[in-house]
Amino acid sequence: MPRSLRPSAFVPPGFHVEKAVQDGGIAIITVRPTSKTSGCPSCAVIAERVHSRYMRRLADLPLAGRQVRLVVIARRFRCDVASCRRAIFTERFSANVLAPWARRTARLDCLVHHLGLALGGRPAASFARRLMLPVSNDTLLRAVRRRGCAPFPTPTVIGIDDWAWKRNQRYGTIICDLERRRPIRLLPDREPATAQAWLAAQPQIAIVARDRGGAYSLAATKALPEAIQVADRWHLMENTSHAFLDAVRKSMRQIRSAIGAATVNPNLLTAAERIQYEGYLRREDANAAILAHAKNGAPIKQIVRETGHSRGLVRRILRGQRSDVFRMRESSLEPYLPWLDAQWAGGLHNGSELWRRLKRQGFRGCLRVVSEWAGRRRRAEKADAGTLRRVPSARTIARLMTTGRDALSKSEAVTIAAVEDGVPLLVDARSIIAAFHEMIRKKDEGELDAWIE
Repeated sequence: MPRSLRPSAFVPPGFHVEKAVQDGGIAIITVRPTSKTSGCPSCAVIAERVHSRYMRRLADLPLAGRQVRLVVIARRFRCDVASCRRAIFTERFSANVLAPWARRTARLDCLVHHLGLALGGRPAASFARRLMLPVSNDTLLRAVRRRGCAPFPTPTVIGIDDWAWKRNQRYGTIICDLERRRPIRLLPDREPATAQAWLAAQPQIAIVARDRGGAYSLAATKALPEAIQVADRWHLMENTSHAFLDAVRKSMRQIRSAIGAATVNPNLLTAAERIQYEGYLRREDANAAILAHAKNGAPIKQIVRETGHSRGLVRRILRGQRSDVFRMRESSLEPYLPWLDAQWAGGLHNGSELWRRLKRQGFRGCLRVVSEWAGRRRRAEKADAGTLRRVPSARTIARLMTTGRDALSKSEAVTIAAVEDGVPLLVDARSIIAAFHEMIRKKDEGELDAWIE
């Protein structure tokens, strides 16, 4: 048999509803405690004599899409214990209902705490407003800090790396327990002394995974001389991929010759491409002057002094790391390219329809971006000689060479085939990188010595 729904069911337990009114978008519910007594917070003796009453305003869970404000008619009691230092005290409630001095009920505070843990400050504050819980990002973070976190077990295998408090301005250090896969400490900066002080207080650590930077290496060596320092899998894979990209950049002249685009016809360039091409010609003149000084035996310091270029630029030119003719910018379509490729392979070649479907997936770009992509893709399918005149950037060539041939378009496959025939050293480098990645994925340490050789 169904039970009738009483107004007291909408408020925390232990309260009786006196009245409820609506003030705009806020529901104001006046409640009164049902208990006749309260325990003294100092001596814990139950008191019954009421001294006075006052209004206590609290925020509670939303009701029917409205904010809820509880007005509690709270009481002050007299403590009858002569030795108690409190003659008068305010009424106390259960910890799972209402904490002393709190402006939110315990059930609302629990929800605020979980929102802060799940989303952080600003995202949680934005989501809370939609839930009719007007709390600021600072309030959410304070709720998380107030409850704190459980003490972490003593770690023996850790990973240490830097992270950004504010990108390009302020960086800190994050330390993770790699056995339990959870962060355990955030340090305010990435100075070696700060990391060393924390590591010195953890003498049980046996393995430290870090990047190739010298700061954390120095800190770990001083604080934990017996610990083993290793590079984690991500940094190993990233370092090898970066090495292959450097090899492609050094081979761009041979790549242009292999593709058949060693010369550029300025009459066929757009205005933006012509500006980039003129800058490329100026860079080539500077490169030739620097290489001529190096051929005569001049050291880097003398070349910097005579040419006026920076030491880093001179070093990159001498290592063969010259920039490409045309600089490719990352498109807003990058996250959606796998989906677009699948739609194109399925027969959908209309740019407007692709844009409409992308909008439903959260794409915020305009129709022109998708239409231009569709036009380029349509021209790429022809794979004629004209499409091979434009040399992709070094990063694009490195990506295409390490992508499965089945995942390439017709023009991309022809371009990579020309690169492989014209620059066989890149094929060898790709094989070495692929062997290293396979060894890392399989965790086969027996192949390490052979790979190093």
